[in-house]
Amino acid sequence: MKNRTARYRKAASHLNSEVVHAPLAAIEAVKAASNAKFDETIDVAVQLGVDPRHGDQMVRGIATLPFGTGRKRRVAAFAKGDKARDAEEAGADVVGAEDLIQKIQAGWRDFDVLVATPDMMPLLGRSLGRVLGPKMPSPKSGTVTPEIGKAIRDIKHGAQVEYRVEKAGIVHAPIGKVSFPTADIAANLGALMNALQRARPASAKGHYLRGMAVSSTMGPAVKMDAAQAVLLGEQKKH
Repeated sequence: MKNRTARYRKAASHLNSEVVHAPLAAIEAVKAASNAKFDETIDVAVQLGVDPRHGDQMVRGIATLPFGTGRKRRVAAFAKGDKARDAEEAGADVVGAEDLIQKIQAGWRDFDVLVATPDMMPLLGRSLGRVLGPKMPSPKSGTVTPEIGKAIRDIKHGAQVEYRVEKAGIVHAPIGKVSFPTADIAANLGALMNALQRARPASAKGHYLRGMAVSSTMGPAVKMDAAQAVLLGEQKKH
């Protein structure tokens, strides 16, 4: 911990890194340890029992969080005609078609999320597939849809979170801000866990949820009981 800031060390000194907490207790511990001068984001890291090197074990999708993330995101939309108008009315920061493709090819990257209508995808695939890589709009992540206005509103309001398993088998996702009530963060966590459960690959064997931890932007991680976190998602469905 010698490379950590004094602020981090002070926050971590009140936590036992080996204790696995119940979800509400973990969230409360993270909130109590937060001492930054801004409203920190609370993130969760979930270790999955998958090997993303195999295509049939890739876990990727979206979770709709009932209380949003508190983040403002810049959205660029690929659409034409009435769908372009829907995108503009929904609050997209940039809307275009061939002109937007050319802009991105020239190096423009002032966006957080790209969305597109299905009819735009053949052109996008040919023009930007290699340029954008995993940032490409995807039906699986909900960013390719005929309901482009609804998708943009959900993204802009922070309700939708895209998740994608990393090489080490870990999924990272924001679940709110430190200023959020604990119950709201827990509800967001439940929605994420529900989405991860639904996204479990059929080829994944053994324990799917291997472990998890929650932390704030500048704070230490707190281990959380994965089985109890899943129950939050089950409660959401009833």
